[in-house]
Amino acid sequence: MTETLDSDLPAPPPRPPLLTRPLLLRFLSILGASTSFYLLLSTVPGYAAAGGEGGGRAGLATGALMLATVLGELATPALVNRHGYRTVLAAGLGLLGAPALALVLSRDLWCVVAVCLLRGLGFAFTVVAGGSLTAALIPAERRGEGLALVGIVSGAPAILAMPLGVWLAGHAGYGAVFTAAAVAALAAIPSVPGLPDRLRASGRPIGIAEGLRTADLLRPAATFAATAVAAGIVVTFLPLAVPASAAGVVAVALFVQPAASTLARWLAGRHGDRHGPAALVLPGLLLSAAGTLLMALTASPVAVVVAVAVFGIGFGIAQNATINLMYARVPTAGYGTVSALWNFAYDAGMGVGAVAFGWLAAGTGYPWAFALTGAAMLAALAPALADRRTARRTPAHDEVPAPDPAPDPVPDPARSPAPNPAGTPGSSPQR
Repeated sequence: MTETLDSDLPAPPPRPPLLTRPLLLRFLSILGASTSFYLLLSTVPGYAAAGGEGGGRAGLATGALMLATVLGELATPALVNRHGYRTVLAAGLGLLGAPALALVLSRDLWCVVAVCLLRGLGFAFTVVAGGSLTAALIPAERRGEGLALVGIVSGAPAILAMPLGVWLAGHAGYGAVFTAAAVAALAAIPSVPGLPDRLRASGRPIGIAEGLRTADLLRPAATFAATAVAAGIVVTFLPLAVPASAAGVVAVALFVQPAASTLARWLAGRHGDRHGPAALVLPGLLLSAAGTLLMALTASPVAVVVAVAVFGIGFGIAQNATINLMYARVPTAGYGTVSALWNFAYDAGMGVGAVAFGWLAAGTGYPWAFALTGAAMLAALAPALADRRTARRTPAHDEVPAPDPAPDPVPDPARSPAPNPAGTPGSSPQR
């Protein structure tokens, strides 16, 4: 009887496929943009510092890159409204690639900053124009795993390109790195015409202003911003903080950190799909802070590698848990705003961290600057703990009633068949 009853039960529906042709095409532009971005992320600060004034110039280079990225993320929605995903994404790849060649001609600070500003805009265009498109191509029931897979695709260039850029600069010269970064971005442009241009989404869109008034979105974004502060510091100042006698440790550390982040992001995504992401936010923050504190031991190669591994694990967990949690709290049409807020937290955190750390290290030295930064990151315990207390009361995304709308709510153009004045396409899935 039991066997008969069991045999009559309907089989569970098959899981929807994750790898579709549009998503695979999107991976090509992600790979091109990420490779170009990460090849120069640690190389340009060192190139700038070699021109004089050390850490101040290095911090300014990364700060300019992140500032332009943040401003570009805010400006891109209007461009997507008018021109669509494909045009803006192609323009972003062009801006990310072509200006890198100008660095071959001059090491003057104005040139370095100008290139960083243009590349920051280009990177913003690529992540915003492609981000909500990528999220819409991932089935909702496999969101955590899908975002983790996208994280692996974009993380692979970070694992390989970031240390490769430093190594190439030392062995083949900066010109080779700048040329490779340009080619990586420009070669991805032919993949763009095969991507969808606009997608329709369910639910009422949530604008940026409305998102900024929503505490359930701001708390995880603020927590993630604290971890992103240290991410900007690692890529900018670790190559300068480690003694010259242990220079080989830098390449190892710049490999270990993104590798640990990518693995942790994947595992966090799988865990989040099964048990929910809320419980992972606090561990991600604590591990990130602990790893940053350990970086104070810059004289010990082993300690540096362990520190970046611990930080990388925490940062990967925080990346996946916060964005997944934020997506779960809005309807599908709100994905664009979630992506923009999350990326704003990411890039603003990196930029502020790089600039502030440069000033701090100038007065305290690198070890104390790392220790103080790790301690300061614990201030994010306030939003993390508050969010942990309220997470159990937050329903799933398609059940969340949107906050009270402002008059004449604006639909999201990235998910509507026709353009409109001011939508907010997202950006995070590339990251």
